Amino acid sequence: MAIATNLGFPRIGAKRELKWLLEKYWKGSIGAEDLRTGAEQVRQTNWKTQVEAGIEQLPVGDFSLYDHVLDWALRVGAVPAAYQTSQLVSELDRYFAMARGTQKGADLPALEMTKWFNTNYHYIVPEWSADQVFELNADALLAEIAAAQAIAPDVRPVVLGPVSLLLLGKLKGSSASPLVLLDKLLLVYQQLLTKLNEAGVKWVQWDEPILALDLNEEAQAALKHSLETLSPARGQVKLVLTSYFESLRENLPLAFSLDVDAVHLDLVYGPEQLSAALQHVRPEQSLSLGLVDGRNVWKTDLAKALETAQEAVAAIGKERLLIGGSCSLLHSPVDLAGETEIDAEVKSWLAFARQKLDEIAILTRAINEGPESVAKQLQENAAAIEARRTSRRTHNPEVRNRHQSITPESLCRQSDYQTRKSQQQQHLNLPLLPTTTIGSFPQTTEVRQARAAFRKGDLPADDYQQFLQTETQKCIARQESLGIDVLVHGEFERNDMVEYFGEQLEGFVVSKNGWVQSYGSRCVKPPIIFGDVYRPQAMTVEMTKYAQSLTSKPVKGMLTGPVTILFWSFIRDDQPRRDTCEQIALAIRDEASDLEAAGIGVIQIDEPALREGLPLRDADQAAYLRWAVDAFRLASSGVANQTQIHTHMCYCEFNEILPSIAALDADVISIETSRSQMELLDGFGSFQYPNEIGPGVYDIHSPRVPATSEMVGLLKKAVDVIPPQRLWVNPDCGLKTRGWVEVEAALQAMVEAAREVRTLLA
Repeated sequence: MAIATNLGFPRIGAKRELKWLLEKYWKGSIGAEDLRTGAEQVRQTNWKTQVEAGIEQLPVGDFSLYDHVLDWALRVGAVPAAYQTSQLVSELDRYFAMARGTQKGADLPALEMTKWFNTNYHYIVPEWSADQVFELNADALLAEIAAAQAIAPDVRPVVLGPVSLLLLGKLKGSSASPLVLLDKLLLVYQQLLTKLNEAGVKWVQWDEPILALDLNEEAQAALKHSLETLSPARGQVKLVLTSYFESLRENLPLAFSLDVDAVHLDLVYGPEQLSAALQHVRPEQSLSLGLVDGRNVWKTDLAKALETAQEAVAAIGKERLLIGGSCSLLHSPVDLAGETEIDAEVKSWLAFARQKLDEIAILTRAINEGPESVAKQLQENAAAIEARRTSRRTHNPEVRNRHQSITPESLCRQSDYQTRKSQQQQHLNLPLLPTTTIGSFPQTTEVRQARAAFRKGDLPADDYQQFLQTETQKCIARQESLGIDVLVHGEFERNDMVEYFGEQLEGFVVSKNGWVQSYGSRCVKPPIIFGDVYRPQAMTVEMTKYAQSLTSKPVKGMLTGPVTILFWSFIRDDQPRRDTCEQIALAIRDEASDLEAAGIGVIQIDEPALREGLPLRDADQAAYLRWAVDAFRLASSGVANQTQIHTHMCYCEFNEILPSIAALDADVISIETSRSQMELLDGFGSFQYPNEIGPGVYDIHSPRVPATSEMVGLLKKAVDVIPPQRLWVNPDCGLKTRGWVEVEAALQAMVEAAREVRTLLA
């Protein structure tokens, strides 16, 4: 019989219980034991939800207090020397110091953070050293397995494989590949497999997500070597080799040649690979079919998925099939059942994580007992799929006609950068190393409460508007007193940089509880793009114009770029992504033009998702980059020369796409470089990036306030790479998640650092 499986479940809880626990712990209002107890309750609920839905192999170890990659670094004993200080009293303190930095006892920055493949989830980048010592630290994982075995007879630990773990980290102080440490690390994985066998584990989910990438010969050999080396330690444990987000492509023969008992196929993002897999699967191996999209919210076309599964049944039999999602459901909201914000028609087209479990169970039963056993569910699903396909709400002729009228001229500014720079400097009159921030300022309890009261109807619109203006006044005054050169209005009216626009653009719906984890306790609620996109009216002009009226300094208009709105939403899957992105770009273009007409001379169009949207395979990247760059240029090129266009990108590897970043032709780009100690800036220097750049000089994702001297050191590194005439000084991201006390202290240090370096350059 085919087996219903799941690669992982959202950690945060249906009502973001884990978020609130973490933030209470960090504030000191609960202790470590309360945090552990609360987290255990969330984990237990997740397990019971999956078992009740019909999942037969229960994933264990997918839960994390902050990040699963950091968890695995600690499970193999890889704690960088700086964090081994006795000033960190507990292991929990050490864990969170590595994740988010600390100034309690020890003064330590956080480890580097970057995007998990092409998703909006961020992982903590492990740090390896040439003399790295590994040591197994799996007691907590083994305790989780024992607890799960009391709920389900068949549990499947989720293990991040050793080759991916090493390659997701960085070997500090060396140009060698982290794979030089593989044999040392395999000793720890041998111990782990022995303990899993002793614990009665039957199957292990062996995650090697690097199989979705272009692999060199060294990585291919490492995968083969690792599994051959570990084979004697496995005992009775079976391994399902798991990767996701892409087809295996040329790595498919390698995957099936490895010493594993099953291979998982992401058949949502790589449906074409099944036929090849059926030719390579060995008689003793099973196939894990990822038929349900773990990254999007649309109902699975069960008839189509069942047809795919039946192809595998005909070839190898149902007894060798595992049925599941394309990837972990970490990237999906928890449960659609409590949604009240989404209208009934669109809601009928959707499935969140809880509903995806049902889809997996229905498909498995249909395979095992025949489609007639779930005839009602299949009929209801088919009706929903057809209703969405034929709905008039998904197609707008006016939007499509305008989209078709885009010309090459609409993708270009009036003049080149040097011409624009001269006119902008004359208009803005900024000093050397101008200071600014990325956009948002602290979203205090008062701000969130006022927004919630307004939405519930408890706060009249006029009173809410007055509240926002008061907060904006205070924000402008604070920035002026700090001496910042280019100001922002603070974004107190905005819940999120994408959701805010999704609420105002046609073709979107927003959910009430559709939260997904971005990193740690940071959750986002992506809007859902279901139809053609257009802007019915101005979205940001009124508040930005008001802020500019309060100061003689320039105030940036703050917009989110079309690529980021696209990828940080749940995207419609019934037309090319490029078309949807260009529709959004036209809406942002209109908004930028309206801001300019209102007297706003600096407009920031953020694109932190540009690198995130990059296909995982080299062969696919050029086509994506062309349309992504075109979309940004379409959004940003409708303004005059003297209007300065900024953009912002963060927490990703930029170097491989620098030509495309330059092709955006933004006047100023701000990037995250503080966690990497300006390492990312080296690529911009080698490339000779032509326009202006603001490397982030402190990490806003940490509560730690760096000293002025620390920022001066980073700026000196920046000046060595980029001419100071083209350098800006700014934090590495927006400040909404921080408190005012730390924000003002950090910005004061930042402004002082800029002044000190200006003096040094004079």
